[in-house]
Amino acid sequence: MSTPPVSLEGLLGSRRLWRGQSAQIAPSAQSTGHAALDAALPTGGWPEAALTELLLPHAGVGELSLLWPALARLSRAAPGQEQAHEAGMIVLVDPPLLPYAPAWRDAGVALSRLQVVRASGRDALWAAEQCLRSGACAAVLCWPQRADDRALRRLQVAAESGQCLGFALREARAALNPSPAALRIAIDAAPAQLRVLKCRGGNAPTRAIAFAPADRAEPAARDTSTARETEANRAAVIEFSGRAFRPDAFRSGAASRSDAANGAESIGPEVPPTANTEAFAARTSNPPRPFPAPRR
Repeated sequence: MSTPPVSLEGLLGSRRLWRGQSAQIAPSAQSTGHAALDAALPTGGWPEAALTELLLPHAGVGELSLLWPALARLSRAAPGQEQAHEAGMIVLVDPPLLPYAPAWRDAGVALSRLQVVRASGRDALWAAEQCLRSGACAAVLCWPQRADDRALRRLQVAAESGQCLGFALREARAALNPSPAALRIAIDAAPAQLRVLKCRGGNAPTRAIAFAPADRAEPAARDTSTARETEANRAAVIEFSGRAFRPDAFRSGAASRSDAANGAESIGPEVPPTANTEAFAARTSNPPRPFPAPRR
């Protein structure tokens, strides 16, 4: 004996079945600065107070060009809001290469609002979490190594608590693992394109987004010999741990970390490339505590 068909409308009318409604996601106030990407994202920009993952085949595929428009806007006070924006900082936690100050300045980022934190391993995760949670940062960029989903969840929760934009730049193979990030974007080198793998508030677009960085050769990936040849014309000299660190010293992360102890360094004030100034490098009096291991 066959079971008679059940009417969907009858189930809804008898309240035996509940029809869900899509949640209304507020538009983002943080445009990416790239019209095609904004149009593809449900919120029309970077997810606010959340973690975004950028998955890279290797460093220097245009990840900085992707972020610079938003970072430039966040680093500068809007008219009439200078005091409200004074606390906003752009923090780079353990970047693989030393930042090239003139390129960041030319991209519109206020160098006085840019800080670099040197750490490694769990200390870098701890530093990123504290910066995200502090409420004093407008955006935090980190390059976590071998971070699992629990460690990323801590960063996501910290971004929500501190109302901060968080960006985790990771290897492309991390796309195979789950992530609590609100947005995941893979950057392809050939062809140059963006692939949205996950986005909050809607389905990820199925088509890739053409992406042509302004400078495919990222300044951070330039050769050290080029830096030495133009050493006399560089923007700033940073005093840090008793040593001078030039923003254009395009050394690998391993080489630069061997020269410096853990701490924080400031990129310095905005000055013409020919000026030679010194910037104060702030260091915390308490050494960073280890990033706590996830509880089982």
